Amino acid sequence: MTIPQPPPLPRIIGHRGAMGHAPENTLASIDKAAALGCRWVEFDVKLTADGEIVLMHDDTLDRTTDGSGPVAGTTLDALRRLDAGRWFSADFTGERVPTLDEAMAALARRGMGANVEIKPCKGREAETGAAVARALAEHGMNAPQPPFVSSFSATALAAARDVAPALPRAFLTVVYLPGWAAQLEQLGCACFHVLDRLINERRVRNIREAGFRPLAFTVDHGARAGQLLSWGVESIITNYPDRMPNG
Repeated sequence: MTIPQPPPLPRIIGHRGAMGHAPENTLASIDKAAALGCRWVEFDVKLTADGEIVLMHDDTLDRTTDGSGPVAGTTLDALRRLDAGRWFSADFTGERVPTLDEAMAALARRGMGANVEIKPCKGREAETGAAVARALAEHGMNAPQPPFVSSFSATALAAARDVAPALPRAFLTVVYLPGWAAQLEQLGCACFHVLDRLINERRVRNIREAGFRPLAFTVDHGARAGQLLSWGVESIITNYPDRMPNG
């Protein structure tokens, strides 16, 4: 099976935009990442009650908006009325939860790329993976920097693969288990995103020798980022792009 590849990636990718400086998964956070020199950002997406794709990490609204309750039980219209910035700082009062289409349009205006993390609510893994892949295949692949998707959910990635085989994919892990290479191959993933504390030089070498591209998350210390890059990690995903080597 031919595995679709993302374009060459920069050394530094902003996490949820630049969430150390702005409310995560918002257009303001993408703007801040751009201001800090990022050419790529990562952000999370999930489905609303009415099947719309929005930028959101948590299954509930409580932490990052002034609303409460499950995202999966909230319509896009109701979500639009929530403030997604004031929790971070009064400077961001009035910031809204963006849709995937809005985020991709903002990136296109800036010539930036996106690692779109599929973050499904429980029970909606396949539905979310398929919806995100379909949206990106229809609207994102002609962007100046074509996006790729990633997920902790094998089910979501399999659904994305089946809907849009040409869309590049990456598997995320916070547990380094035997059999990872077979799983990445089965899912047709080009990249393996590994939690920072799990990474050592031998594992980076093993990932590369197996034919996959290693990325590290979430790295917020410049010295550690420099070490990882020297070992052959392709990209660092960080909350603080300004703290990174050449970030």
